[in-house]
This record gives sequence, C-alpha cells and structure tokens, in this order.
Amino acid sequence: MSTSSRKTAVITGASSGIGAVYADRFAQRGYDLVLVARRAERLQSLATTIATTHGVRVTPLVADLATDEGQASVAEVLATNPAVSVLVNNAGIARLAPIAGGALQDSIAQIALNITALTRLAHAALPGMKARNEGLIINVSSALALHSLPISAVYSGTKAFVLSFSRGLQQELLGTAVTVQVVLPAATATEVWDQSGVPLATLNPDTVMSTDAMVDAALSALDKGESMTLPAVADVAVIERFEAARAELFSSTNTGKVAPRLLPA
Repeated sequence: MSTSSRKTAVITGASSGIGAVYADRFAQRGYDLVLVARRAERLQSLATTIATTHGVRVTPLVADLATDEGQASVAEVLATNPAVSVLVNNAGIARLAPIAGGALQDSIAQIALNITALTRLAHAALPGMKARNEGLIINVSSALALHSLPISAVYSGTKAFVLSFSRGLQQELLGTAVTVQVVLPAATATEVWDQSGVPLATLNPDTVMSTDAMVDAALSALDKGESMTLPAVADVAVIERFEAARAELFSSTNTGKVAPRLLPA
C-alpha cells in the first residue's frame, strides 16, 4: 500500500475525533498513513486534507471493525505491509446503560469492537514488528478502565481488558524495540457520546478535554517514555502510588494459603 520510503502508521477509527487527530499528528511526524473507518466519504475527505497539508501518502481503508470481514481486511494490511511501524488501536464504542435495562446487542457490539478487533489487529501487527525489531502500538483505553459506574459495566470491562492486555504485551516485548503505550483518556469531546446514551451536552464542560489536547498530551507522554498515560492526571505521584499498590496487592496473593481473616472461626 505504501511505495514511499517513509514508515506507515495505521490508525483505526480515523474519520473523526481522536483518530483524526492522531492521523494529523503522525503525518506531521512524516509518516505515510492508512486510515481505517466505516464512513467512506468522511475518510476520503480527511485523507485528501492530510495528504495535501503534510505531503504524505494517505490510503483510506473503509472497514467496519465490528465485523469479521472488516477486521480481516485491516489485519491483512498489518500482516503483509513491511512499511507499517505504527498501529493506533483507537476504534471503539460506548453504550452506557445498566445491564438490566440495556440491549444485549449493545454489550456484544462493545466487546466486538473494543476487545476483539483490537486484539486481532495486535495479533496481525506484532509478528512483523518483532521480526523487524521496530514498531509502536498505541492502544486507546479509558479512565473507566480503572473505575466502573452503574451504567458502564460492559464499557469499563472492555477498557479494563485493553489496559491489562497492553500491560501483558509490554512485558512480552521487553528487550525488543517494539513499544506499546496504553492511553486512558477521561471525558473527551468526541462523537462517541452521540450514540452512548449520555449526550456530551449533559457533562460538565470543565471535565471534558478536547481531542487535540488529549492526543498531544498522549504523544508528549510517549516521547517521554510513558507506557501508561492518563492525560488528565497532573500529579504523577498518584499514578506511581496506584501502580505500587497494584503490584503489592498482586504479590500478596502468592502465598498458597487462605488468608487468616477467612479461616473458620
């Protein structure tokens, strides 16, 4: 797909919002692009704008990543194009409602796109990246990976998967030049809210970050070597304490014994 000597970044969910900003920023950094989304007209318009603005090769790839066919078409590019050195797994949906009152299909759709597609694309990209000993995968999770609301059981669960999956990949890739960054945005002004059940207009504007600010912060963190990035968290010590407590809690499970507090009286 790319005949230039530049490296290529594949960005999913690229027709608007976070994905469109990532596309612009990687083009600024000199990457050719493969932009993946469902909406052909918007995708082509963005591709034309970025190619004209930054002088890079931009290939629109229309695919519905909630489907097997769509996942397969993108996976083929990742597995067969040796120029691909970046994958931004950004495509995702939110359906925010209590399980008891929500539609099963909404839950299944979130799992298909937020988990299955992301995992399949990583599977496709990693062998080539490891063979070339070069590559970057950015997985877009959510601050709700760390916390669940009464309306976010499935969404939080899918994003928690993205966080744990990314941590596992980071450990797997130690000693290689392949990097995985997981990004956990809080509320961000994107179109994901339109079909979520919680309109963006109902949120406190002071708690909502712009897409440009979010992506620029995440890329700044990437350049600084952060593997897990919460763009809205000012005090890095909070993140460090969370990570330390998580490691301590896991370590405390490795005893092979029932905790005394749970033994019969």
